[in-house]
Amino acid sequence: MDWEGKAESSNVEDRRGNAGPAVAAGGGLVTIIAVALAYFMGIDPNKAKQIAGGIANQVGGAGQRQNAPPTNDVHLRFSKAVLGMTETVWSNIFQQEYRKPYEKPGMVLFANQVDSEGCGIAPSAVGPFYCPASRKVFLDPDFFNELEAKLGGDSGDASRAYVIAHEVGHHIQNLLGYNAMVESFRKREGENGGIRLELQADYLAGVWAHHAEQRFGTIFDRGDLQSIIKTAQSIGDDRIQKKMKGWVSPESFNHGKAEQRLKYFLEGMKTGDARKQSLDRFFNQNVAPLDL
Repeated sequence: MDWEGKAESSNVEDRRGNAGPAVAAGGGLVTIIAVALAYFMGIDPNKAKQIAGGIANQVGGAGQRQNAPPTNDVHLRFSKAVLGMTETVWSNIFQQEYRKPYEKPGMVLFANQVDSEGCGIAPSAVGPFYCPASRKVFLDPDFFNELEAKLGGDSGDASRAYVIAHEVGHHIQNLLGYNAMVESFRKREGENGGIRLELQADYLAGVWAHHAEQRFGTIFDRGDLQSIIKTAQSIGDDRIQKKMKGWVSPESFNHGKAEQRLKYFLEGMKTGDARKQSLDRFFNQNVAPLDL
């Protein structure tokens, strides 16, 4: 992925050198179990904290990663570049499609645990997440190593950019009011609207990738696309459950199947369509984005 030299966002904060004791201890196994459970519940940082804390108490011990990263740390530079590209793309889309300025999200890099400033104290085990209250994306870069080692994802640059773009997608949903639709949709349709929200965020990540290619030139090559596909599939609810439990429970899905997540990312990347009617369809009772 060609990200070097792109304008960097000024909205990235690096808190890794300030990390406190790990909430979830016991190594990669504890982390990935908590990641999987957090996915099943929709990555609610408060719930994930309780889960990871409980697992840590059973396993015992507490690891720490408190050393400050290098001054020219690649994770920080990459995060600034990718967030900067999302700011450029979404600022343009908001001006053209919604006739209003784009409110840029913040982004926090952390290790072990983080105060999300409105969504509770979250451990690294929850994976990347967006907090609507603080309007910030939170990311422990070590997540990608766990993703590749335990779930078969890819830790390459394109895969990392997809994950960041997905979380920024949740910010877009927050700005446009889709977050507020989830509960009313559940009551009206008797369906877990959270899955539709996650698939819509995958679609928005694809929309970003489409416009980033137009705005910045060819930033993704064929290998990059394969990296994204591998990661999108690896974090489908069915793949995670099969990997972690040995069986699949569709009634407990919160993010969508691997096939669905990939489908909507690729659709967004192909069309680049961020019009309101294209986004509204994810919560239209007459359209079933969960059906393939």
